[in-house]
Amino acid sequence: MKRTIALALFVSMAAAGLFAGGDKQTSSGGGAQGKKTIEFWHIQNTDPAPAIIERAVKRFEAANPDYKVNITITANDSYKQKISVAMASGQTPDVFMSWTGGTTNEYVKAGMLADLTPYFNANGYKAKFLDAGIAQATINGKIYGFPCENAAIEGVWYNKDIFAQYGINVPTTIAELEAACDTLKANGITPFSLANMTKWTGMMYYQILPARHGGLAPFANALAGTGSFEDPAFVWAAEKIQSWARKGYFNDGFNGLDEDSGQSRTLLYTGQAAMHIQGSWFASTVQGENPSFMSKAGFFNFPADETGSGNPKTVTGTIGDNFYHVSSRTASPDKAFEMLTYLLDEQSVKDRVAAGRIPPLKEVAITDPLIKQVFDAILAAPDVQLWYDQSLTPEVADIMLSASQELFGLSITPQEFAKRWADAQRAALR
Repeated sequence: MKRTIALALFVSMAAAGLFAGGDKQTSSGGGAQGKKTIEFWHIQNTDPAPAIIERAVKRFEAANPDYKVNITITANDSYKQKISVAMASGQTPDVFMSWTGGTTNEYVKAGMLADLTPYFNANGYKAKFLDAGIAQATINGKIYGFPCENAAIEGVWYNKDIFAQYGINVPTTIAELEAACDTLKANGITPFSLANMTKWTGMMYYQILPARHGGLAPFANALAGTGSFEDPAFVWAAEKIQSWARKGYFNDGFNGLDEDSGQSRTLLYTGQAAMHIQGSWFASTVQGENPSFMSKAGFFNFPADETGSGNPKTVTGTIGDNFYHVSSRTASPDKAFEMLTYLLDEQSVKDRVAAGRIPPLKEVAITDPLIKQVFDAILAAPDVQLWYDQSLTPEVADIMLSASQELFGLSITPQEFAKRWADAQRAALR
């Protein structure tokens, strides 16, 4: 609710022309030794990501000695409110991240983002990026985001040793996945580790199911208002989640556990759980947090629904997560964009690949077999569904996520979940 109010406030203030932002903290202001400053906010707070960014920024500063970049790092879930409040108060950083989609669209409507299209078009720079990444950064034909941190898709991460111990093959259908879960349960292993206090983590389990059951059309139609989130595909997916919860496929107390502090991953590291549905940043997180687990880690694309019509190669995610924006109020948008290019220069690309990430570029040399599996899934995907909470407006996303948490907790029915979400979307489209 706080995030929704703050976002509505900044939109109304921007429309009224009340933002002072940018200039007083950017290149018109003096930094250390009179240098011009660029304020840069990001959420990469797990090693080695902060160091990769810092080294890239230092290379930019070395090439631009008149500039000093001030980096502010904030945890993922705290950032959402922080950036909304900053927008509402006019204290906009020069460069900041978002997850594109509905929120970015609101920023564009409010006139808060610089159009980056000319910079991407210069010297063929745009051609270096995966087309899906540019598409997700584009609104109304203009590029407002810089795809950067990772080509991130969701998938099932699993403990290969546990699968081998109990004779479990990588499932290719949902029925096989459920059979694997039953085998694990029978042997005292929790099938899925989940920390759902922050709600978006449960969405990772839910959102792939409608795509597998009914394809991408039901979501696109509901988003446009030509369909509804009460479509059978969404109700079926909600029923499946509650079936898994009743069977004990998730760890105890999952709705009260925190993802940012690693409570779900601890269950994997200690062998108490066998699988974890998460974005492909999982590999980078583990490398920085518990590198010894990487030898046990496996990955597979979420399996097909043998009763549905969705393409099993479709992936959900962002091809460039996180996306960086340049404030429309910054005094030096050209230098702000130049700084961003250092985040994907030759050295940064090597650093990101070594950290288990996939830069959203067409030509990336990936030798790690696990990360290559993820990259191959991206290249083979006929479609990329943007994360649900990023596709929706912030107001509808908040309602959907809260209802999703209740769905996992078995406190509302699948039909109630679908109706609450559908009603919110209908109201947003009026």
